[in-house]
Amino acid sequence: MTDNSKDSSAPSNQATTTNGHLQDKLVKDSIAHNQQISAQILRNQTTNVVPSKNNSVANDDNSDFTKVQDLPTGTPQGQQTTMPNNDKTTRTNPSEQTIKQTLFNQRDDINNPHTPETDGNEQTHFGYKTVNKAEKQARVADVFTSVAKKYDIMNDLMSFGIHRLWKRYAISLSGVRAGQHVLDIAGGTGDLAKVFSREVGRNGHVVLSDINAAMLEVGRERLINAGCNNVDFVLANAETLAPFDDESFDLVTISFGLRNVTDKDAALKSMYRVLKPGGRLLILEFSKPVFEPLSKAYDLYSFTALPVMGKLIANDAESYQYLAESIRMHPDQQTLKQIMQQAGFENCDYHNLTAGIVAVHRGFKS
Repeated sequence: MTDNSKDSSAPSNQATTTNGHLQDKLVKDSIAHNQQISAQILRNQTTNVVPSKNNSVANDDNSDFTKVQDLPTGTPQGQQTTMPNNDKTTRTNPSEQTIKQTLFNQRDDINNPHTPETDGNEQTHFGYKTVNKAEKQARVADVFTSVAKKYDIMNDLMSFGIHRLWKRYAISLSGVRAGQHVLDIAGGTGDLAKVFSREVGRNGHVVLSDINAAMLEVGRERLINAGCNNVDFVLANAETLAPFDDESFDLVTISFGLRNVTDKDAALKSMYRVLKPGGRLLILEFSKPVFEPLSKAYDLYSFTALPVMGKLIANDAESYQYLAESIRMHPDQQTLKQIMQQAGFENCDYHNLTAGIVAVHRGFKS
């Protein structure tokens, strides 16, 4: 038998060599072409060439993309005026860009009304600690920035899910109707605002407000994902509510947030200011248990289990220690009712839930 392997392999070797040369040529051509494009882009950037009609085709391939600041501004559905489309790009050099992004409404006002100049060394409580008034807002901010991502799951664990029933009952007392305007202060992750969005309908409007950007961002993402397109998200200080006009809301709510406010009297007066005549304030807050044996068991649970859960789930025992302490420092039911009356609210009442562990307070603006 004749061995034809040498002869039969010759064409194959020649083809392989030819393909190799073609591949090398294509690679070299591609590199050269890319270098030409890069050089053209660099010339455009350094000379800031404006394309003319004659060279528009060449420049269309190589020029920069449209700059962000050249795009028209608009209002994305579900975000209204609170998520700006006004990212500003400051160009000092084509290779150096400083991009500033604002997350929420430009009217946001979270300035601390308490400063050493306004309050001196006047003190208040931060849990069981005594701190200067000027310090409390920042300390509370640290707490909620730390727990924001785990806030919902911790609420479920700490209350065994009962917080959902508390909120549902509070909403049942709100009297909210289609077409109304609602302000949910310290709304955090948006439990109440989500329901109010549905209740007020397309002709109504809800503002989810919080002093803490991390909490508000969690709520914003959650509600937008849920399709709540009649909700604004505004950073605001409950003591001033500076972004909001007088008599602009039919209902104002604050759920588990009042105890963290430095000056509760000022906050309640601001809530009264932004309510329309006939409007309603609804406060859902931890309070004082009316059954003494339950009170002792509740204290034991709060100061042992809560910090442990905080450590295991949120990796932050200290913040949950503060939350337990802040509950004990909050005014009881009758005291808070009197503070509401002093702020101008009428027909004030409260409803104890879970034997007074939580209470819903109501007040009306005449």
